Amino acid sequence: MLTFRDKGLSRRGFLRVGGLPIAGMMGLPEWLAAQDATAGGFGTGKSVVFLFMQGGPSQIETFDPKMEAPQGNRSATGEIPTSIPGVTFGSTFPKLARLAKQLSVVRSFTTGTGAHDIKPVVGKETAGATLGSFYSRFAGINREDTGLPNNVTLYPRAVVPDANAPIKKFGDLESTGTLGGAYAPFAIGSGGEAESGGSATGDMELVMPRSRLDDRRHLLGQLNDLRRTMDKVGGIGDLDRFQQQAFDVVFGGVSDAFDLSQEDPRTIARYDTAALFDSSKVDKRWNNHRLYSDHMNSIGKLMLMARRLCERGCGFVTVSTGFVWDMHADNNNATMQEGLGYVGAPFDHAVSAFIEDIYERGLSEKVLLVCCGEMGRNPKMNSKGGRDHWGRIAPLMFSGGGLNMGQVIGESTRDGGEPRTDPYGNSDLIATIMNTLLDLPKLRAEVGIPQEIADVLFGGRTIRGLM
Repeated sequence: MLTFRDKGLSRRGFLRVGGLPIAGMMGLPEWLAAQDATAGGFGTGKSVVFLFMQGGPSQIETFDPKMEAPQGNRSATGEIPTSIPGVTFGSTFPKLARLAKQLSVVRSFTTGTGAHDIKPVVGKETAGATLGSFYSRFAGINREDTGLPNNVTLYPRAVVPDANAPIKKFGDLESTGTLGGAYAPFAIGSGGEAESGGSATGDMELVMPRSRLDDRRHLLGQLNDLRRTMDKVGGIGDLDRFQQQAFDVVFGGVSDAFDLSQEDPRTIARYDTAALFDSSKVDKRWNNHRLYSDHMNSIGKLMLMARRLCERGCGFVTVSTGFVWDMHADNNNATMQEGLGYVGAPFDHAVSAFIEDIYERGLSEKVLLVCCGEMGRNPKMNSKGGRDHWGRIAPLMFSGGGLNMGQVIGESTRDGGEPRTDPYGNSDLIATIMNTLLDLPKLRAEVGIPQEIADVLFGGRTIRGLM
């Protein structure tokens, strides 16, 4: 949503964009002023899209099928050859298999526990803050030239108005830890109802659900109403540079970046999973059938929105389609085979469209895609055809970012339950991402970086062979 609040446009007024939490009474103009005074120019100019596979994807049905293992251990969906000789993926990923030379997978990655949380995006290795917040802490909260946020989180409601609200009881993808509310992501689709209030002489407030951003005419109408209201209370001519930049966040690059109607209809169709997968056919016996439907209907357009943001200079975009990769085959969750049809097939289509798009647009050196969840799944299926929680190994995939693609890094044991070669953990993934986004040697030379922040930035090693 977009929310504007002000009291006579005084410096004590504040502008809130996208549900950004306010630390004390500091508003976006003040954040921009503070950033202008302290920004160190540590960014590399690259961007990361972190597609968080919440719920815990199976390492076996995704990128490590283990077809030589016994029944009940090997991939429930079979395998499919990739464009890399001798390498196979789970058969739900035919499009990614064809693009294997444009991606790299890690088969010896472990998240450490089988708990439902949101590591490695937010966890002990990130000091309780989302990775995007760490990035914006050193690269800047907003782009100074356009006002576009450098840290964005996208949920299904960003493109599907009636999607479920994000599930936050296992962790908050908008958390900032001790960094402070100024570094919270611009969260789109996090919930909330449209409302307006106030008057030209008092407080004025405009709250817009992100779903309406797809209706450009409605958006422009609402923004024009707000502009007229601002004119009545004194206009924008007296705003200082930082207030003007904050105003431009709403009226400039932000509304453009989220406006999918500006895309070529053929590009929208290329990404659109809702048009390809009939969510009405999701079996209603699973309590989480609505979550599967949200995923099927949203993941394509969310990935398109992420590309638009990165193309315009946003540094970190977190995408979550909800708690959909948890496939126990119980009352809530589908079996592995059925669930991969609901979740894996749309993932394959949307992620493949994104990868092809960034390569065709010449963005593969600039934009890094990271796909993983908070854990993997038990190497042995349960009696109902599902897999339970497993923290000893998890799937991990990269594409782009100028990193070395077309490879499989590491090996798992015969049953796919643990790393057989040198394991990589959350800190190593974080190190790889931060080394892509930030000039860490320059940052290391800085004086006064708090130890808990230094531990996040420098606590791991980059994954061998990628950089």
